[in-house]
Amino acid sequence: MNKRIVITGASKGIGKALSIKFAAEGFDLALCSRTLSDLEKLKSEIEHRGIEIKIFACDVSKKEEVKKFSEYVLSNWNSVDLLINNAGTFEPGQVYNEAEGTLERLVETNLYSAYYMSRNFIPGMVDQKSGHIFNMCSVASIQAYPNGGSYSISKYAMLGLSKALREELKEFNIRVTSLIPGATYTDSWAKSGLPEARFMKAEDIAKVVCDIYHLSENTVVEEILLRPLAGDI
Repeated sequence: MNKRIVITGASKGIGKALSIKFAAEGFDLALCSRTLSDLEKLKSEIEHRGIEIKIFACDVSKKEEVKKFSEYVLSNWNSVDLLINNAGTFEPGQVYNEAEGTLERLVETNLYSAYYMSRNFIPGMVDQKSGHIFNMCSVASIQAYPNGGSYSISKYAMLGLSKALREELKEFNIRVTSLIPGATYTDSWAKSGLPEARFMKAEDIAKVVCDIYHLSENTVVEEILLRPLAGDI
């Protein structure tokens, strides 16, 4: 039986690169993002004989939609082997003057989504005494920067969630890895005017995740920090 993976924010950027990589590795995939048409396009690009791909339109900032997606996956699969909490959003701003509601919006998308998604899939991992969770943090999880505002707050909290899960789940043979990438070339950065060569490639992040997953069960990479060669942007 194929290994089974759940990827949130799967249709673009790092999520899309992860989907392509793990499809090529022969995983069955359960993918969600907000736009069904983007998921359908991705599915048509990566689907091949021998793997199963399930897609579901889901706004992960909404607890009830996370629940519906999780229930959909678990109604088809009893459990999953790998969960990648990749979905997230960025809004620039400063804590003291950013728009009202920014913190709530970013925490709901960048933190609560991973919190509830993890709670929904961990029981199955506990039962099978195996699993791996990757949480997409950020260099903003370890270093505040100008105009980072509530985004940095939400990503600091995401790293805290990862650390808590790491301690709680090791007795069940479940690995937890915090991914801490710097600027990676995605659609949002494409509008920056900076050359693509200044950024990391989403495919590099996907390769790192896959390599970490395939380490022996005796080893866990707790945190991995990746930055563009020329430094942060």
